[in-house]
Amino acid sequence: MEIQIQKKPRILCLHGFRTSGEILKRLVGRWPETLLERLDLVFTDAPYPAQGKSDVEGIFDPPYYEWFQSSQGFTEYYNFEECLEFLEDYMMKHGPFDGLLGFSQGAILSSALPGMQIEKVALTKVPKIKFVIIISGAKFGGYKFGLPKLAANAFSSPVQCPSLHLIGDMDFLKEEGIALLESFVDPVVIHHPKGHTIPRL
Repeated sequence: MEIQIQKKPRILCLHGFRTSGEILKRLVGRWPETLLERLDLVFTDAPYPAQGKSDVEGIFDPPYYEWFQSSQGFTEYYNFEECLEFLEDYMMKHGPFDGLLGFSQGAILSSALPGMQIEKVALTKVPKIKFVIIISGAKFGGYKFGLPKLAANAFSSPVQCPSLHLIGDMDFLKEEGIALLESFVDPVVIHHPKGHTIPRL
């Protein structure tokens, strides 16, 4: 009798704005053990130290990081291309990865990456992203966030990549998260009663 060893999906986890991989790891670590033991979760810090006050100061210890920066109204983006290069480099060294999990700024990035990969403007040297898990996400080019040049066509056609979206009833990005669903083919949605946070599931 042949025993099939099921490989756990390897997921690169992208934290929120001015937090860290360690903070995301602690929050996701509250999920049920039965779920966590089925996943190979990898947490990393964004490439840029936080350039201002973090909302988690006093709750979680520093250091804090950000994936990229933007102007006040989210119309101009800085270090976005460098962020994509950093991610691709990380994925080449520590992958291959099956999917992405992102929270907040990490979720905005994660939701755009499959389309950018298909457009061949990002992650061209790594395997295709098979799925994304979006927690408190939003869309580049949506109501609130402008479009970085490289992400201009990320949502030009519906994203075929399977997606799971966790949307909080009290989240200030709730409307954005709901609008993002339209850009994915057959998104799976979990609504939770909390705000802009990682729910305990």
